[in-house]
Parts: sequence; C-alpha cells; structure tokens
Amino acid sequence: MKKLLAALAPAVLVAGCATPAYVSPVDVTRFVTDEPTFLAQGTIQIVPAPGIEGESIEYGIYREAVRLELEELGYRVVAVNGEQVAQVDLDQYIVDEDGARRSPVGVGVGGSTGTFGSGVGVGVGINLNSLFDGGPRETIQREIAVSIRAAEGGTNLWEGRASMAATANSDFASDAAAAPRMAEALFSGFPGVSGETIAVE
Repeated sequence: MKKLLAALAPAVLVAGCATPAYVSPVDVTRFVTDEPTFLAQGTIQIVPAPGIEGESIEYGIYREAVRLELEELGYRVVAVNGEQVAQVDLDQYIVDEDGARRSPVGVGVGGSTGTFGSGVGVGVGINLNSLFDGGPRETIQREIAVSIRAAEGGTNLWEGRASMAATANSDFASDAAAAPRMAEALFSGFPGVSGETIAVE
C-alpha cells in the first residue's frame, strides 16, 4: 500500500496543477406562504422526502445541517410530534467533461460508495483513472429541497431549494463540506422573497 501511494504521489501533484478546482455559488429559490408569521417558532421535526433513505449516511449529513439552521432561526427541533414538519429531499449526480449526467450517485470522502466512475478506491475517493489523464474533470451537482408545513398537513408554509456544483478535486467534493454551505445559503435571510432566485457565494 505504501508503495502504491508513493507511486501515485507525483501523479497527484501533476493532476492538482493541471486541473484547477471549481465551486459554483449556491443558487437558492424560496416560496413563502401569505402567512409567514407561523414560521421560525415552536417545535419542528425533520423527515426525509418519499424515496429518500432516512438511515443513509448522506441524508444524515444534510439533516444535521438543516437542523442547525432551523435551530438558529428559533425552532426547537424534536424527534416526533413537532408542531411543524420540515421535509428534506436530496439529489446529487456526476456530470462528466462532455456534460453527460451520471445519476444517482453517493458522494463522499471515505470510499464507502466507491469513486467517481473508476471502480477503484484507495479509501479517500480518488479516481485513479483521472490521475493519469490530466486530473479529475467530473463535476458533482447537488440539490437540496426543504418544505415546511404544519404537522396536520395543508399547504406548505415555506419551500426552498438550493443547488451547487463542485469539481471532484475541490474542497466541496464531499457531502460533509457541501451540506453546511448549502443549508446556510438556503436559510439565509429566511424566509426570503417568494419566487426570487439568488446566488450565494
């Protein structure tokens, strides 16, 4: 293993120089009810959207980021029986250098979900194929959507959607780094102007 890492080191340096990292602003759109006075108060529970695995590592990372932002707003987050419900939906996929989408994928440092299409992992999510052809060109596109409604149902009180892109060699390639950035942007200036899309650096 040590010999493998030693052999890879020069290639990693070359790749790092050849392919600059890129991170986009976070694009955020919010929709607000006509009665926003019910927001940012009382108790709220966080639930996964239909089709989202509530026990997955990825969901847990984004749930925690959303929880921290909701508490910052003034909510008291509870496990059950909240007065309001925040539903969290996630989507993330790889876009290759030709603009083709490969979806869905699990992304994150640690190698538990493999690497970016190479099928070879060394424990930190390195794409071995890309090290020898100019560096990683894949872009990770992420989107998080949160809707807040009364626990008894009815029309959503608030909806928000945030999206960002980052290359696989950037500081925001992992969910652990991307989730807090996206959640902070999503709830920035809460509740926001209904229907307006903003870009948050």
